[in-house]
Amino acid sequence: MKSKVGAVMRARRTELGFSQDTFADEIGMHRAYYSSLERGERNLTLQTLMRVAKGLKIKASELLKLAGV
Repeated sequence: MKSKVGAVMRARRTELGFSQDTFADEIGMHRAYYSSLERGERNLTLQTLMRVAKGLKIKASELLKLAGV
């Protein structure tokens, strides 16, 4: 499940034209931490999910729906 959400995050980020570095800076997150979220190595907290979704300009519920969660 984590990797599916991470794949949707990655696809949306690239659609918006962000590199991992610039996107992580945009949402105030360390790049290594954000990268580990995209790879599904860490669990997303609700707070982190909301923060990432806002940066991706998508509702958190839509992000999860696209990931099939």
